[in-house]
Amino acid sequence: MRILITGGAGFIGSHLCDKYTKKGHNVICFDNFLSGNLLNVRHLLDYRNFKLINGDIRNVQDLEKVAPNLDVIFHLAAQIHVDRSYVEPKLTYDINVMGTQNVLETARLYDINRVIYASSSEVYGSSQYVPIDEKHPLCAPHPYGASKIAADRMCYAYAQTYGMDIPILRFFNTFGPRQRDLGYGGVISIFTRRVLSNLPPIVFGDGKQARDYVYIEDAVNGYDKVLNHKGQIKEPLNFGTGKAISIINLASMIIELCGKKGQLEPVFVDPRIGEIKNLIADASKAMKVLGWAPKYVFKDGLAEFINWYKKYGMEPRITL
Repeated sequence: MRILITGGAGFIGSHLCDKYTKKGHNVICFDNFLSGNLLNVRHLLDYRNFKLINGDIRNVQDLEKVAPNLDVIFHLAAQIHVDRSYVEPKLTYDINVMGTQNVLETARLYDINRVIYASSSEVYGSSQYVPIDEKHPLCAPHPYGASKIAADRMCYAYAQTYGMDIPILRFFNTFGPRQRDLGYGGVISIFTRRVLSNLPPIVFGDGKQARDYVYIEDAVNGYDKVLNHKGQIKEPLNFGTGKAISIINLASMIIELCGKKGQLEPVFVDPRIGEIKNLIADASKAMKVLGWAPKYVFKDGLAEFINWYKKYGMEPRITL
């Protein structure tokens, strides 16, 4: 199989590159290194069936160079950080909406019938009920979430209009090795960096806001289940554990696992504008359609991430 992975040098994309390169597929890792990291895929450069392309989904010509003879596109390239979207809303829109449009149109013109799209749980906004199923209204309160809604619905429209197979995957908070804090990062990597630097985690608001954390190996398994599913998946699918972890409890667990219990305590500051209170998944549809289920216990995955971060998490990012 010939596979293109946009955003392939990023956190999740690089794990997909790992899986399919080592399974013997021909993998093209496509990344502009705005946030991708060469360290994530450098170990794959010796594989003859792996190709690294410095390309940008905003540039149609870049996509056309890799489009011929593809069997499937995993489309993960995005500006993924909520905070950054406040500072750079146009960049967020250009990458997440127009870039996705370019990927879809290239796939259509080059007869690439399958595009597996990485949407986001952030499309739901603050939960009107929990757990959140796929019928929950899409009402994200920030530019990042709005851009993902637009791209999510564009994927749906292409599937409906052109008969393309475009599964839409709404993962809740994925975490694990290779997730770094690059100024705009996931809360787990930000807390871990601070605690390992003997600094307290900074908690916005009261810390009662909760998230549903999916370990990277469970996430990759979800993508693989979608790839190998026979028949089209015509409706979006949530992926999550259904278990709520509050930010204050997360901070306490990281302090404990980093060996700083009794030495550090979280510092509370004013709430962030537009922060979503609770994002907890109802993933029963993915379980029914795909037979997917999360296997990792959160604290075990967190311990694995912290062990990785101690070795590699503070290394400077390398780009092409």
